[in-house]
Amino acid sequence: MDEVFRALADPSRRRLLDRLNARNGQTLTELCGGLDMARQSVSKHLRVLEDANLVTVVWRGREKLHYLNAEPINAIADRWINHYHRARAQTLADLKTVLERDTMSDNDFVYTTYIRTTPERLWQALTDPAFSERYMGHGLAGDGKVGSTYSWRDGDLDIVDPGQVILESDPYRRFAFTFHTFVPELATIGLATEVIDRAAAEPRSTVAMDIEPVDDGSGRVKLTVIHSGFPAGSIVRELVSGGWPAKLSDLKSNLEQQPVSA
Repeated sequence: MDEVFRALADPSRRRLLDRLNARNGQTLTELCGGLDMARQSVSKHLRVLEDANLVTVVWRGREKLHYLNAEPINAIADRWINHYHRARAQTLADLKTVLERDTMSDNDFVYTTYIRTTPERLWQALTDPAFSERYMGHGLAGDGKVGSTYSWRDGDLDIVDPGQVILESDPYRRFAFTFHTFVPELATIGLATEVIDRAAAEPRSTVAMDIEPVDDGSGRVKLTVIHSGFPAGSIVRELVSGGWPAKLSDLKSNLEQQPVSA
């Protein structure tokens, strides 16, 4: 976490995070606009933020887009927030909320985490329902082939719909699918009926999970989740911005508690 604190200590880097919080998914040129910093300086600051995992990069064709990533702040809050008195705890909670909020509601939700595991075990945890239900609380049941449908299992729920389709399946590298259907039965896990109705009325969103080994001798794997296709004012975007961090935190904890050789 030293890298996170060092990255946040610089006011210029905090300013860049503020700009991404105001509008996520910007190019270097867009981030430079209106700043009294040279392009080279902005690029160096972004590199520090990337190294601290506070910024995630996504390539779209030839464009390099920068997204604010809340995972390190989640880790700080989870590790220390209960050790502070109420006022200090609220300060950390407010910072966590700021970094998770995306005021451009039609932007992608992008979240990157690093897990001490292997690409093979991470792939299994993401795609095999016997493992993903245990690690994340949900599983995608089906043959896992591109173009095939799947059922979304979440506790006692088993959501089936022809619109739930596997879009990409490149073992140990990339897994993508259309998101699950919002059905009335989701009320059993705490969603209000009006929220379910609003979510069901939106166009179906898509999820892509990218797996990348980290070549630094740490035994870690980089996992980036990109959830996209939200309309303006999306209630689904609001729901997943809280749901994915919790699920991915559970995934990381459960995988790292087991020996890599298991």
